[in-house]
Amino acid sequence: MGKKTIADVDVAGKVVLMRVDFNVPLDDANEITDDLRIRMALPTIRSVLDRGGRLVLMSHLEKKSQDKSAPKPSLRPAAERLEKLLGKPVGFATDVVGPDAQAKFKSLAAGGVLVLENTRTHKGETIEFPKLEPSLVQTLASFGDVYCNDAFGTCHRQHASMVYVPLAMGIAGKPRVSGFLVQKEIMYLSDAISNPDRPFVAILGGAKVSDKIKVIENLLKVCDRILIGGAMAYTFALAKGGQVGKSRVELDRVEMAKKYLAEAGGKILLPVDTHCADAPSADARKHVVSFGQIPSDMEGFDIGPETSKQYASFVRSAKTVVWNGPMGFFEKPPFDAGTRAVADALASTECMSIIGGGDSAAAFEQFGLSDKVSHVSTGGGASLELLEGKKFLAVELLDDN
Repeated sequence: MGKKTIADVDVAGKVVLMRVDFNVPLDDANEITDDLRIRMALPTIRSVLDRGGRLVLMSHLEKKSQDKSAPKPSLRPAAERLEKLLGKPVGFATDVVGPDAQAKFKSLAAGGVLVLENTRTHKGETIEFPKLEPSLVQTLASFGDVYCNDAFGTCHRQHASMVYVPLAMGIAGKPRVSGFLVQKEIMYLSDAISNPDRPFVAILGGAKVSDKIKVIENLLKVCDRILIGGAMAYTFALAKGGQVGKSRVELDRVEMAKKYLAEAGGKILLPVDTHCADAPSADARKHVVSFGQIPSDMEGFDIGPETSKQYASFVRSAKTVVWNGPMGFFEKPPFDAGTRAVADALASTECMSIIGGGDSAAAFEQFGLSDKVSHVSTGGGASLELLEGKKFLAVELLDDN
């Protein structure tokens, strides 16, 4: 990656201001349903504590399907979960840079850990240059002797805690380094893809072609095969003159799908069959039909069994596989079958296998296969942008090694 990491700086007796990604899913009772992102930050956190440093941790937290007018959720559950994982007290400030945060920072004891409240509860976090909130940036910058970015899932955002705080700390001559998670994510998603072992196969699913436009364009330059699944496949079906019934499609992307198919030179592979139903439930009326032959009263929910076999075969012969987006509605059996079949094939293959965050990561967790692949990314949006070939300012501004 070419950037200094937390291992390259002396933290003894110092305070490390660390941007982490504790944007964990919460249920209706505000209980954490998956603490993967907290666990992934532990190696960097322990590196600081084991070497005599103190920690101030900052993160954002959003709640899925949350009413935009509702208050932002609190990071207190994440602080409490971190305390259990570390087996030591973890302080929590009820604001970001207000009186409670400042008081608890001043009283932070040797070896102590303090988690600040959700950064997005402060309006200045998401205000971008030139309309910054100087007080937020300056106060956060004053909380650390060293800045550490271990929040890969937010590296594509130019928010205060990701960009302007480390810029201010750099001006003050303070070290700015990456955590081990960011180092690992960049290495897998950028460095490995730039020089892959071949055959190099990409698996792209999810709902929308529009979400993957730049990814498809970039991967067509470097991949040997791109396997298409998920609801985005039905837009490609329309591009080939097929029938998609009530399936989710993007009518404004059909011409673009035609263009990709024409220019791909056979690299893009589409399903050959589809598992469709009249509702996304186990007791619905279901059929497996040829791709592009979905009845008018039905909707496609998964790739079919023949597609699963074909895609699994391509995966087993690959040397590098990047996967972003499930093959179907994996949350609801029996429509998890396609994603599960291809995932099982990947888990049994000796290759470089990279799962690009978001729903793909959730599927591998659900199937119990996360430890059977080379790397599961913690950042859906960030991993997509790396696959597009983009650079992140939040990483570029860190100190060079």
